[in-house]
Amino acid sequence: MKKMMGLALALGLSATGTARAADTIKIGLMAPMTGSWASEGQEMKKNVELLAQEQNAKGGVNGKKIEVIVEDDGGDPRTASLAAQRLSTKGIAAVIGTYGSAVTEATQNIYNENEIVQVANGSTAVRLTEKGLKYFFRTCPRDDEQGKVGANTVAKIGAKRIALLHDSSAYSKGLADEINGILKAKHANVVFFDALTPKEQDYSAILTKLKAASPDVVFFTGYYPEAGLLLKQKKQMGWNVPFIGGDAINNPDLVKIAGKEAAAGFEFLSPPVPADLDTPEAKAYLAAYKKAYGGAPASIYGVLAGDGFRVVVKAIQETKSTKAADIRNYLVNNLKDFPGYTGKISFNQKGDRVGELYRVYKVDKAGNFVMQK
Repeated sequence: MKKMMGLALALGLSATGTARAADTIKIGLMAPMTGSWASEGQEMKKNVELLAQEQNAKGGVNGKKIEVIVEDDGGDPRTASLAAQRLSTKGIAAVIGTYGSAVTEATQNIYNENEIVQVANGSTAVRLTEKGLKYFFRTCPRDDEQGKVGANTVAKIGAKRIALLHDSSAYSKGLADEINGILKAKHANVVFFDALTPKEQDYSAILTKLKAASPDVVFFTGYYPEAGLLLKQKKQMGWNVPFIGGDAINNPDLVKIAGKEAAAGFEFLSPPVPADLDTPEAKAYLAAYKKAYGGAPASIYGVLAGDGFRVVVKAIQETKSTKAADIRNYLVNNLKDFPGYTGKISFNQKGDRVGELYRVYKVDKAGNFVMQK
């Protein structure tokens, strides 16, 4: 097996070198095109492909056209590992994605060992950038920053009894641990800390267990499909306790799953949603997106993927190189306050984006996500 993997990697490196000398610059996009998070993957694809078209219309990069190579990770670590191995053999200069932390984690070593820069867009687990991997970056913030905002949000509403619910994934458990640690340091009363099983259709048992703990608020750190069902089934059982969520809940499908009435009043943390991006660069891009696709971007994570694509293109332009070492060096040492659509972008030596991005949103009666002041 090791020989086969070694041969595959050797062929991959050979193919990489060949393609890097070709007339196009290939940039990979790894995204959940199928599975529970497919709407996020479709958004990522739309944003990255539109930006590539715009760049090519301007002449490409250093005289070469950009070709986007898409691989479906299915929102699953095992599928993602295979997708990363395929992408690594296709001569890509860098890869954008992916969305979930556990899925990204399954691919990090593959890209790093193949000396391919990876820029994730929705993978917030702290440990992803604590491994010392040279070529890993992300345009989204980390869960330790989100944990501080989450704990402050719980404190502001004056909850005396707090429940924390996660889904055991790297992201969800990690965020719940961050919030729990901060709350306990402040001697807050955490009356429930447990996990649900993702992708189930009936959460009445965990909701009943939660209700028995008599919390003043429930903070769910999982993803939008499960959050939508929890809100829907909570309403069906007549339980009115407020729920708060983390940034993986920022997707319009939350309201489709829960229904507007059940989703109304739900609060969650997130980088600014597309409608709240207000820089001239962002407004121009949102107009171009609407012209191309007939509507505004539905999710900020697709835009964060677009920002990942843009910083990679910038690095290739400025260094006139597609070598991972040159791209990395530019991103950590030379890229400062890049005008990203989601805000100014700089990276530290770990590959983390510098600066605070989190906001608090509330779902209104019409199902809109409204940023709280």
